[in-house]
Amino acid sequence: MSMKQKSKVHEVSHAHKQELEFKAEARRNKLVGLWAAEKMGLEGDAAGAYATEVIISDLEEPGVNDVVRKVMADFADKNVAVTEDQLREELETQLKIARGQVQAENES
Repeated sequence: MSMKQKSKVHEVSHAHKQELEFKAEARRNKLVGLWAAEKMGLEGDAAGAYATEVIISDLEEPGVNDVVRKVMADFADKNVAVTEDQLREELETQLKIARGQVQAENES
């Protein structure tokens, strides 16, 4: 394989990994949104709509701080006793789950 071909393979592989991570982060946000919705007493369509809001909130800036700000503000509005540390732990837990789900979907 020539250097040019190797470079192209590496480029495609990197792009694929980035796409999978983007999908995993969006899935994580959905899962966290559903978790937060449950904490706030939302169910059904309202919970789904809230999860969508959380997904969209992550588009404001790189990283999870935008998601943390949104969910913590919503928890404060609803008097939900969840700390920022607990939310960040849930984000990490759900990211692991989301990565597994996205990987499984990608393999099938």
